[in-house]
Parts: sequence; structure tokens; C-alpha cells
Amino acid sequence: MGFRIIHYFCNTNIMDMNYDVIVIGSGPGGYVAAIRASQLGLKTAVIEKAEPGGICLNWGCIPTKSLLKSAQVFEYFKHSAEYGIQVDGQVKADFTKVVERSRNVAAGMSKGIQFLFKKNKIDIIEGHGSISQPGIVEVKMNDGSQQTIEAKHIILATGAQSRELPNLKQDGKKIIGYRQALTLPALPESMIVVGSGAIGSEFAYFYQTMGTKVTLVEYLPNIVPLEEEEVSKQLERSFKKTGMEVLTGSSVESVDTSGDLCKVTIKTPKGEEIREAAIVLSAVGITPNLENIGLEANKIELDKGKIKTDEYYRTNVPGIYAIGDIIGGQALAHVASAEGIICVEKIAGLDPHPLNYGNIPSCIYTTPEVSSVGMTEKMAIEKGYEIKIGKFPFSASGKASTSGAKEGFVKLIFDAKYGELLGAHMIGYNVTEMIAELVVARNLETTSHEIIKSVHPHPTMSEAIMEAAAAAYGEVIHL
Repeated sequence: MGFRIIHYFCNTNIMDMNYDVIVIGSGPGGYVAAIRASQLGLKTAVIEKAEPGGICLNWGCIPTKSLLKSAQVFEYFKHSAEYGIQVDGQVKADFTKVVERSRNVAAGMSKGIQFLFKKNKIDIIEGHGSISQPGIVEVKMNDGSQQTIEAKHIILATGAQSRELPNLKQDGKKIIGYRQALTLPALPESMIVVGSGAIGSEFAYFYQTMGTKVTLVEYLPNIVPLEEEEVSKQLERSFKKTGMEVLTGSSVESVDTSGDLCKVTIKTPKGEEIREAAIVLSAVGITPNLENIGLEANKIELDKGKIKTDEYYRTNVPGIYAIGDIIGGQALAHVASAEGIICVEKIAGLDPHPLNYGNIPSCIYTTPEVSSVGMTEKMAIEKGYEIKIGKFPFSASGKASTSGAKEGFVKLIFDAKYGELLGAHMIGYNVTEMIAELVVARNLETTSHEIIKSVHPHPTMSEAIMEAAAAAYGEVIHL
């Protein structure tokens, strides 16, 4: 589905326009930075060559969650009898309609960003921007013309794209990335998903639930390898219950696409095995979009393949900044947004606090969902903490039982000496909505005692947080 970008220029001659801030890229880092800059009285423009909202709104966070919701609804229908609801006839999923809904949701969100730009008097410039020198951006407009735009401050927010492995080159048809996975013309009978991070696991769950036979391949010993090991093991069990094949400690060595099906050679702990599948989805991470944006011309420093910045996102070149997936730190939409706000508030002369990267929530929208913040148990021990651990299973939760979602648990890690919450790890129904409580708690340096004594409403899934905290101190009631 295509998008038409509308210009909101107050002056018809772009060449004469000077700005306080130009943002290159309109993803969740770029558009948030632009809006905050405008709120602070800075004359602002955004340069975007594709759809407003960037990858997240158009080809990432939003459309994938739409697909996942369709899968969840489909799953509810298949198990409606467990809720006392009889559905006459066979329940079928119209895959084309599911994809169409996803694209419509994305389109609506993109139009919403256009509205916000108009509301905040931000100019949208359609084209590819490259910094020729500090204060100057050369724009190759989408209509083929060239424009020169000037600004005191230039923020790079160009995001990232699907990473390609040398032995897993994407052809867009049989070996695909996340963009193609969002818009396949028909539901494939079989799929091998390579990589089990958030992207890989969410697509694996979606396609398995819709009826595709999915094999999930992960190089490391556990799926969702950045999460607490107990959470990873629980998600693997949940995936296997759906019929999904999960291969950990395994790697794809080669893919033969010459036949009707892909022949995939996989190195497993048991030796090399060959699997066949209609589609291979490469979900092995992302790579930052750094080409042709003026890094070399301005001698902007890199660190480990990403732009090097200080805590206020200033590069080594005065007047040039960078946020989001193109700098170090977690490549998450909410991180990019926070970075954008801090960056422009500093530009505007405010005194924002630097971002605490140790208190960033992580969410994976599979079923069951996964969320976490702070240290894992292993990390806390390695850092020398004496710890107390509280764990509460959703099988003991009244709300989880009424919801038919008893899988999973809450695990909290406390510093034994001071009661500081070091980490929180959850897997289960709706836990991506619950994690914010613990992010705020850590930000306020809340202790275990304060969590235990904070009355949580009954019946809710969030009661499990209070119970897990109580379990760490031998005060749990419902276990």
C-alpha cells in the first residue's frame, strides 16, 4: 500500500527557508524530536523519503501488532468452547483480509503523523537528505529535483533495515525479511524463521497460529536470548505446545532455492539436518541506515558501526546530532523517542536528565507476551549483588484463571541489602501493559517493601507483581 505525503509549507520557496532544527527521518525518534522541537518554539522541518512514521509505524511495530491481534482473535475462536461459547461451522481465517487490516492500521497511523506535523507547523520535505556541511542539508527530492536546506541544528534519525547474512541473502520471494513477511500474498504452508529475537518470535507465533508449519532456528542456547533464562524456557514450551518446532544452538548454513521449496541446511547439536519450507524468514537483527547521509563528508565519528554521540546525542561535529537505531543503545522505538526529546530539549536550552539505559523496558508481543526491565538474575550475581528473588506463577492468579491464560509468571530480583528492585521479568497474558509499573518503581528507587504494601486491585494480572515481591520475603499469600 502506498502513501501520499502532503507538504505543509508556510513559504512556497523551500530554497529560502532557514530552520532552527532539521530532522532527517520521521520514525518514532525523528517525528517525536520534531514535535518536541516545535513545542519549544524552534522552527522545524522533517526530511522523509518514504512514509511519515518510518519503519515502526509502517513496516514494524504497528502493523506487526495488528497481525498478532488477528492471530489472537483467531486463537480465541478456535478455543471458544473453553469459554462456553459455541461457534457453529468451521472457523477460518482470511489471510488476505488479515494483511489488509494490518496495512489499513498502518496507513491510519501514518496519516496521524501527518496531522501532528500540520498541527505543530512542521514542514515535511519529501526526499533523501544528506548533510553536505554543518548547517546545510542537500535534499534529493522525490520528484527528482535538488534542494538545499539550512538549519542551526541537524538531527540524524534515519533508523535501520533488515540485516542480511552472507549465506542468507534475501530475494524478497523465498528468502524474505520483515517487510515481505507483513504482506505475503498468501499464507505459506511452511516457514523457517531464522533468529528468535522479538521480530523472529513474533512472526513465528503469528504464522504458526494462522496455520503455517513453522520451524524457529536460534543460534544461541535459548530463544529470545536477551531475556531471563526462565522466561526463554517458558516461551519455548509455549511455542512447542502450538506445534512449532524450535531448534536452539543451531544455525542455518545454506539455503537452496532452486526447487519449489527451499532446502535449508541447518547445523544442530545433533549434526547437520535438512529442512524444507516454502519460505525462509531472515530475522537476524537490523543494520543502521548510515549510507549517503553525509557522515564521511563531515568526518562524523563512528563507534562499532554506529554514530558516536555524547549523552545529549551530540556528535563530534557541532550542530549535528544522532538518535535512534543509528547510535549505540537499545534499538527500540520508545528509546528513540526518549532520545529525541532529550536531544531537542538540550538544544532549546533546557536541562534534561540523560537517559538511563539500565531502566528501559523490553516487550515481545507473542502469546504469551514477554516483558522485562533491569538486570537478569545472572547479571545481578555477576555484578556482585546479594539478591532476593520473588516469583509468582499466573496459575495462582484469579484473573489469569478467568481469562484462560494461566501460562507464565512474574519474577522480581531485589538487592538483599537495601531492597532495591534490580530487575523484573514477566511472561504471560498482558504483561507488556504491566511492565510500566516496574519501570516507574525503579525510576523512583522504590523498595520491595513499598511494592508489597502498595494495594493492587483484585482481580487483576498486576496482583502478581505484589505477590512476587512478597514471595521474595516469605510473605506471599496465594501460594
